[in-house]
Amino acid sequence: MVTDATAVPPLISAYRGIRPESTPVWFMRQAGRSLPEYRELRAAHSDLGMLDTCLDAELASEITLQPVRRHDVDAAIFYSDIVIPPKLAGVDVEIVGGRGPVFATPVRTAADVAALPTLTLEQLAPITAAVTRTARGLAAIGDGTKPLIGFAGAPFTLAAYLVEGGPSKEHLAARTLMHADPDAWRALMDWAADVSGLFLRAQVLAGASAAQLFDSWAGSLSLSDYVTHVAPASARALAHISDLGVPKVHFGVGTGELLPAMRDIGADVVGVDWRIPLDEGVRRLGGNVPVQGNIDPALLAAPWPVLEAHVRDVLRRGESAPAHVLNLGHGVPPETDPTTLTRIVELVRAVDAERRSGGAR
Repeated sequence: MVTDATAVPPLISAYRGIRPESTPVWFMRQAGRSLPEYRELRAAHSDLGMLDTCLDAELASEITLQPVRRHDVDAAIFYSDIVIPPKLAGVDVEIVGGRGPVFATPVRTAADVAALPTLTLEQLAPITAAVTRTARGLAAIGDGTKPLIGFAGAPFTLAAYLVEGGPSKEHLAARTLMHADPDAWRALMDWAADVSGLFLRAQVLAGASAAQLFDSWAGSLSLSDYVTHVAPASARALAHISDLGVPKVHFGVGTGELLPAMRDIGADVVGVDWRIPLDEGVRRLGGNVPVQGNIDPALLAAPWPVLEAHVRDVLRRGESAPAHVLNLGHGVPPETDPTTLTRIVELVRAVDAERRSGGAR
């Protein structure tokens, strides 16, 4: 949390629709397997599983700060996992190597939903401790104005994991439940909205300056299904922080057809993935919504001239929005060379300098 009220970070200005002098940049999944320092830390604590690492305040904070130190990005995003809230509530879930989150008991009936435990703010104490520690750490980096972004999984993504029991390509069981038993589905989505919303609230109360709701699987939905069966729960999740005054970002994968509906749940900023040009995303949003995105993660492994041209194109298209935060259209692939991310940050700074001096992009 920025201590000087007059020192508004560029990222927060952009999230509020005020274009800063320099384009803010950070990367989804910037903390983690692409960083050698992360791999060294995990090797030194090989006795801890991924979720245990997320619940260790010292480790979670250090991992969150690593990419800020290395890349000089304009924000940190809290290192955690979308299944941390159900785990803290008492749901049996683990991260299985090579697969992802796996739930011991899938949730597929009204009785299963009714049996889900309630999450309390007190149970989120490990998150509060980690965020508080991270906010202090950010205040000691550079000029102390790099904000922390809190995050949570959107209700549909979390519910899909619960119904499927783990990762799925088409989320058939989840989409079947949505239509076969709408009441059970609605109850499950309300539960998911409340645990994710409380997760966000704990992070903001502890020092996060913005919050992102991340919907990995919403791209599998039709617009009709999203509006009817998903959007109300996403709005409910964000409502948990509506009184806290922080910018709210909503991002989904494969959601080009859903962008206006994603905005309408109460998001201040909408993330756009790489599947549509950024200026087309701006157009679909009505031209008056700050956007975040949308470098194609696949191009991180392309020759630099190809990636540079792509980044410059994204920046140019982002000029059509009230404000633009440069990011990826999804997460950093684990095999990414970290020097490439640093080079992108340096390029953004150089492009901003060119613009200020009257040069062409």
